Amino acid sequence: MVMDIQPVTLVGRWVRLEPLCLEHAEALWPQADEPDIWRYMPYGEVNSLQRLRAVIEDLLSRQSRGTDLPFTVFDLATGAAAGMTRYMTIDRPNRGLEIGGTWYGRRFRRTAMNTECKYLLMRHAFEVLGCIRVQLKTDLRNERSQQAIERLGAVREGVLRKNMIMPDGYHRSSVMYSVIDDEWPAVKARLEQLLQA
Repeated sequence: MVMDIQPVTLVGRWVRLEPLCLEHAEALWPQADEPDIWRYMPYGEVNSLQRLRAVIEDLLSRQSRGTDLPFTVFDLATGAAAGMTRYMTIDRPNRGLEIGGTWYGRRFRRTAMNTECKYLLMRHAFEVLGCIRVQLKTDLRNERSQQAIERLGAVREGVLRKNMIMPDGYHRSSVMYSVIDDEWPAVKARLEQLLQA
């Protein structure tokens, strides 16, 4: 089975994930104009609408090369663009991919948004694309992100030591997590339970 990864819109109860496009930049900017979002991200400082557009252009370039599939996250209740997420490190021969590059504006954090986004992305990955592995990683310093990933039910595999040089020169270590196809039914049930709570 070959993973046929195409732009797709995924809709839940609280969020809609739409394929990212440059036209989303202005709607995203009010949420993105927050230095804390970019502290652990490998994009460097995103401190202007022009810089956000450059990030989006880079992600769309990765999409055209087949390595990434980025999404804009919309809040269904308000229609607001709340943040971004994506499939990345797409490995078709080994039927795996990573969910990452995720950020949300402050008012959308600690809501059902992240849980539902991850649920929709994993469900699509395992049940439509035929993935056997979905991985997630985060900066070792980002404890909030690690807690959020662990809450999803992903298995912590270990730390990739100094695997990334950040734009400011910092040698980042990343914590690697995964969910595999055998675990997906239990993880799916857990996420559905969290979303019903």
